[in-house]
Amino acid sequence: MSMTTARSQVAYPETPEILHERDLRVTDSGATDEDLLLAWRWMTYSRFTDNRIFELYRQGKMKGTVTVSDGNEGLVAPIALMMDKAIDCVSWTHRGMPGHLVWSDHLGDHVSQFLGNSASPTKGREGNAHHGDPANRSFPMISHLGKMSSNVLGGTDSQRRKGHNAIGVTFFGDGGSSTGEIHESMNLASVLDLPVIFIVENNQYAYSTPLHEQYAGKLVDRAAGYGMKGIELEVANIEENLKIFQDAIDETRETGRPMLIEVHTLRLLGHAGYDTLDYIDPELSQKWLDEDCLKNLRERLVADGHGDRVEAEEATLKSFVTETVNEALKLPMCQPEGLIDDVYAPSTTPVDWKPEAETETETETVTFAQAINRALAKILAESPESLVMGQDIADYGGPFKVTKSLFNTHGRSRVINMPICESAMVGYATGQAVNGHRPIVEFQFADFATDATTQITLNAGTYHFRSGAKAPMILRFPCGGGLTFGSFHSQDLEALYLHIPGTKLLYPSTPQDAYDALLAAYEDDNPVLFFEHKNLYNLLKAPVSFNPNYRDVWQPSLRRQGDYATVVTYGEMTLWANDALDYLSEEYELECDLFDLRALAPLNLDRIRQSVARTGRLVVIHESRSNVGFGAELVARITEEQFFDLEAPPLRIASKNMPVPFAAELEADYRPDKNSILNALVDWIEAE
Repeated sequence: MSMTTARSQVAYPETPEILHERDLRVTDSGATDEDLLLAWRWMTYSRFTDNRIFELYRQGKMKGTVTVSDGNEGLVAPIALMMDKAIDCVSWTHRGMPGHLVWSDHLGDHVSQFLGNSASPTKGREGNAHHGDPANRSFPMISHLGKMSSNVLGGTDSQRRKGHNAIGVTFFGDGGSSTGEIHESMNLASVLDLPVIFIVENNQYAYSTPLHEQYAGKLVDRAAGYGMKGIELEVANIEENLKIFQDAIDETRETGRPMLIEVHTLRLLGHAGYDTLDYIDPELSQKWLDEDCLKNLRERLVADGHGDRVEAEEATLKSFVTETVNEALKLPMCQPEGLIDDVYAPSTTPVDWKPEAETETETETVTFAQAINRALAKILAESPESLVMGQDIADYGGPFKVTKSLFNTHGRSRVINMPICESAMVGYATGQAVNGHRPIVEFQFADFATDATTQITLNAGTYHFRSGAKAPMILRFPCGGGLTFGSFHSQDLEALYLHIPGTKLLYPSTPQDAYDALLAAYEDDNPVLFFEHKNLYNLLKAPVSFNPNYRDVWQPSLRRQGDYATVVTYGEMTLWANDALDYLSEEYELECDLFDLRALAPLNLDRIRQSVARTGRLVVIHESRSNVGFGAELVARITEEQFFDLEAPPLRIASKNMPVPFAAELEADYRPDKNSILNALVDWIEAE
């Protein structure tokens, strides 16, 4: 395939003709000299690039955590050359320079990424090796090892759903193999029949931690536990490995089943540029150098009469690397302009929803849960890119029956029962979203989402800022107390997720708003956290129909009007606040503005500020705990600009700073209700 157009417009030196060949196909008879020369060329190109990068780091011209691929080229380069760059999915690790070079972009883009200059593909926002090319299905890595594997699962599944005979390849190290995400991803790939090759780069050390402190047994043996094929190789045996790699790729593409390949690689330099390597026996280091497959392959090719060609190509590659690096060093560094604007992706793909007929069926009174169900049904029926996934959501309809009947209508390919793997589930959804699908993920309880916090906040939430790629997805959080479910099923965790930028958050309080909000969230091109208070599921009933102004849920709703105080809340607390204000109106003849935020991120406070300027008083109510709760943020944002508008100290009403207790009497004392809200308001009023 021809070289992908570089994302930057810098006039780097022209790429040599010998690097235009990026595809390797090993036949049944095994690797030919031409196959070996092609692999050697890209291994050498990568080694030259890494050596120059390491020199720049030592000279102080390159910052960050510089890592190189020396010793891993015999694995990464052949795999990259054998994959179908037009349809396959991949995620390289920080030892994946050959893969980055083969897959896409000009060498200058990769060098500029390491330099963090103005021509960096990530605009200097992502760390040295933490880049990819999402537009071409190369998913960028994050430092939380193993987390990229589930992204590859989702991207590969998305490609297959689009009709491409794609496979995925995900790399991780022997250290990364100890993480839970790897186990979740391998199990998920096996359960869903996803054609993904898991490749372990086993270099015997996770940074400085040796194998015997990482795991017992053999990594390749784990394949049997997940019902997949396992292969164990030595990276030094490149000639025989090429045929094995080709067969593995072909088999995975044909069978649609995952596979595990453990490759014993050689880390010829340290974990990163700052690594002193004083923990490795010098004899072992020398053994690795002696087994360096690049050195040995070169010697074999020279011995077979290719010496002149090898030397000529080395000269071409070294010159090209040197000239490109010199040009990259001339480029200006990054400027901060536009950083904040790229936290969210612009939403440019609205769905053309079909207006519903004005019939009794369409406007019938439904519960909060049924309103969400109807919105999900509409999305699945009218947007083919949609998928719904979660535990027990198919035949069973979910623990609260919010997904009832969706499976019967749309089948297992669209309504997917997932294993218990919250983190891999979100990573899988992220890979699908980046590749053009629009998944909807249900957590059984908001509390369980904490297992996926890295994927939600540091991966999906930052995807656009880091890479420019969109990750449109909805994460549904059944939240809140009042049902005596105890500490692990009753929390409101909005403050936890709102601290990390990049995700949006909706928290409706009425059936119609729930319906509208789900449509609005679905067409947004960012990850949207959708909080659903469980106590509202069957507490409220109201007529629900398609509302052409459904996007209004991104703005606060004024639920009642008055001039005494401005009361701000959201979710179930909207009901209890309104009841308390009814009492104030009847007994004290005090009327208040009551705002239901609905959207907590992005947060629009314009109308609320106008109200505070008029009333001179502010009350914030929410169910989550007061300690570092969202109410503190609301008070801070308003008072830092409107302190002199206030006639009284702001009032925060929230749950107590303790775990959610189980017994009904204890839970009632823990969280606000009509009476506790009213008592707090009266005390506040009488204190003036």
